[in-house]
Order: sequence, then structure tokens, then C-alpha cells
Amino acid sequence: MSTSLLEELKLDIWNPALTAAAQAAATDALEAGRILYLPRLEFALLPHEQRFLSAEWSDGQTKNINLRGGERKLRGARGGADDLALMQAMMERFSSQCATLIGALLPRYVPHLTLASTSFRPCEVAGRKSSYRKDDARLHTDAFPSNPTGGARVLRVFANINPQGKPRAWRVGEPFADMAARFLPRARRAWPGEARLLRALRVTKRSRSAYDHLMLQLHDRVKADAGYQRQAPQERIDFPVGSTWIVFSDQVLHAAMSGQFVMEETLMLAVSGMRAPETSPLRVLERMTGQRLA
Repeated sequence: MSTSLLEELKLDIWNPALTAAAQAAATDALEAGRILYLPRLEFALLPHEQRFLSAEWSDGQTKNINLRGGERKLRGARGGADDLALMQAMMERFSSQCATLIGALLPRYVPHLTLASTSFRPCEVAGRKSSYRKDDARLHTDAFPSNPTGGARVLRVFANINPQGKPRAWRVGEPFADMAARFLPRARRAWPGEARLLRALRVTKRSRSAYDHLMLQLHDRVKADAGYQRQAPQERIDFPVGSTWIVFSDQVLHAAMSGQFVMEETLMLAVSGMRAPETSPLRVLERMTGQRLA
């Protein structure tokens, strides 16, 4: 598979021994807006876990089955207590392997990371009905309406575990700065007191920074622009079964077009933990607006 955004790494174990130069190169590629692609790194299910490869385990209320942060309460699944305990153990094992991989590949980040969630995605992406804001088949960068990041990076690890050999099909778009230059002039600035009101009404878990507000504006306006979705610079990537990929999803424009059965880990990284903080969306938007945003 060839695309300008992929940085291919020929690793086939979750705890590889890497040189400092290889670690720095992987870090620099990620921060430049590339996707670390590990085509030989498989998350292998245990024999008793194969039965979880069915959409019937979803409760139908949410698109993913997930464990949030330190709470680690299984959400979005249905089934007996024993079955759900085994499913959670599968997800925790994936989370543990992701932590091992990040420690080996991106050790600079480890002291600055916070675990946000671990998810199992058993439902087919293609054909899912949703509002345009929630439609992940439209190009977007990640921003969270109820959970502001305050400028922290959104680092995600994905693994395709589809039993029928079906790839996870993505579209990826233009560099973040190019997208922001198009849409920032259209972005509504926050009203005075808006962040405090949203927090008081419990719409958000904490106060939105100016950065969070602008990122949500960009997220929504990009998704709403049908012409941009069709005509913007973009490439298709098919991530095959048995592959793993790592991406800053707040920076890389992406859209999930089709695929079923994926594991995913979300980690938040403080900008201060980056090798090149100036490449972060926070610093890009601060340069564009001439304002401190978080």
C-alpha cells in the first residue's frame, strides 16, 4: 500500500527494541501529520474471544463499545455478566499492548500521556445513519463537544481484527494548516461567557478553551461543506486485517468509509511532551489568530 501520508514500520511484535534514532524518526513522522503504519503488527484474539466478532454484542445505542479513562466501566455492550467480563479483559489486553508499543516506539511521550478510552468497534461503518456532525464518513479532525482537551493532542492506535479479511477503508485529507486556512475565516468566535454557561449546564465536563471552541467550529464546518468533502485533496487508504496504525487524529483529516471489527485506543498527550510543539493544532491556530488559545 502506498500513500504519501503513511510511514511504514516493519514491526511484528508489541514490545520491539528500537534505537533512539528510530524512536525519534517515528515521533517526527507523527508530529508532521503522517500515519505510522504497521502492516505486520496484529492484535491476535484468543480462541474464546472469536465469538465477540459479531455486531450482536453492541447495545445499539452507541457506535462503539468502550472503556473510559480510569473508570474502566464497559459501556455500549449487551450480554451476560460473564461474557462482558471476558470482552472487557480482551479490551484491557489491547490497551496494555498499546501501552507497551507506545513505550517502545514513542518513549518521549510516556510521562505526558493520559488514557482517555479503549474501544471495540463491532459495527459496520458503511451505511450508518447519523447527523452530519456525527458522520465519521466525512473528512474531519477530532474534536469533542462534551470533553474539551484544552489543547492536548489526540493520539490514537487502531488495529483491524476483521475475521472476513475486510480492510478498514479511510480517506485522508490535506494538511491541517491548509484546512484551517480555508475554514478559520468562517469560524464563529465564542460568545462572552459561553464556556462558563456550557460548563454550568453540564453540556461540557470542563470549560471549553478558545482552542476547543475553534476546533469544534472547524470540525463542524468541514463536515457540513459537501463541496469540500468531494473536491478537497484526499487519498484512500485500506488498512488490511492484521495491521495496526497510529495517528494524531486531531491533526490528520480522516474519514472512515467502510470496515467492521476494529480495536482502538485513545490517549491524550500534553503539547509540552512533543518534540516539535509548533506542529500541534494548538500552536498552528495560535499563529493564525495571533492569540493565546489555551
